[in-house]
Amino acid sequence: MSPTRARSAWTYFRTELGKTLRVREDPEGTLKIDILKDGVWSEAPRGMIGLRLAAGSRDLTAAEISALPLA
Repeated sequence: MSPTRARSAWTYFRTELGKTLRVREDPEGTLKIDILKDGVWSEAPRGMIGLRLAAGSRDLTAAEISALPLA
């Protein structure tokens, strides 16, 4: 599992095309995915959820996560 921010259930990763995404799973197993665009997090299309498993995607390091906007 990749590093996450303290008190956060988000997992952060970057796709092969350079898109920064975060995924959160709630206790019922529902996944939520957000994309970072122009410094702002917004809900990503559901179809992007599979990118976290793509061969070209990688988990972000703790330093990379710390550099991301919080909200």
